[in-house]
Amino acid sequence: MDKIMKAYYHLPGLFEFYDLYALFLPLFREHREYFYDWCEIGSVYGAPADCLWGGGRVGFGEDRPIEVAALMREYGVSARLTFSNSLLREEHLSDAKCNALCRLFEHNSPVPSGVIVASDLLLSYLREKYPALYFVSSTTKVLTEFDHFEEELSRPEFSYVVPDFRLNRAFDRLNALPETLKRKVEFLCNECCWFSCPDRKACYENVSRKNLGEGCPDHVCASPTARRGYRFSDAMQNPGFIGIDDILNTYLPGGFSHFKIEGRSLGSALILEFLLYYMTKPEYQLKVREEIYLDSSLDLF
Repeated sequence: MDKIMKAYYHLPGLFEFYDLYALFLPLFREHREYFYDWCEIGSVYGAPADCLWGGGRVGFGEDRPIEVAALMREYGVSARLTFSNSLLREEHLSDAKCNALCRLFEHNSPVPSGVIVASDLLLSYLREKYPALYFVSSTTKVLTEFDHFEEELSRPEFSYVVPDFRLNRAFDRLNALPETLKRKVEFLCNECCWFSCPDRKACYENVSRKNLGEGCPDHVCASPTARRGYRFSDAMQNPGFIGIDDILNTYLPGGFSHFKIEGRSLGSALILEFLLYYMTKPEYQLKVREEIYLDSSLDLF
């Protein structure tokens, strides 16, 4: 494989799975031979609990941002704040907690930090107030029309754009993109959501309302497998699933190198399975699993 072509994974749980990454990142650095040489960590994303600007999932991460920032700084990993609430109003922009997080991560060198956004109101505010941050257009915008997705890619405000997973195999249009836009595409790999779901945007808006503290009933998922909860085996059967063979044989040769792994609302044990599948050589997966599982400081569920 061309040495230039690397897959950059954007991993879930910046705050939600701090303890897991405190074990995994040293392992990734000190035993690089355990992991595929064609992959790197592009970022770790997430949000603490009770973040007004939060979206996508209702956050549950423990509130220790200084430790989180220090861990990302030590291992040179980009931190991304998931501030993808789509229903923000002007009065929400002064939120003290979210602004404090932006101040903390804005200059968390050696690599830039980013913010995942769905609201143009928030984007304008952050660009003016925290210019050192970079910005990612959230998959919660549910960009299922390729023309709309291409328009989003063309916006200079965004370093990356995550399309709806149902565009993952629109190869006739994807392959026709200019190289400058291909570099901005970040594919959501392991979505378990029903491929035919008509309510994805409404589901995300429900989360946005909850994060704003608005009383509303839970969104009722119509997926045939909704009661099962997330299962990686189900995600692998999804028509939009992107596995490592797809990455190696289709996406990287096509000029696409950024891949998002979902899972902020899942447990550490399942996140570890993602790290094993997407990043770890098969002959070392047991070693990595043992290193993580046998550490008594981590509560794996």
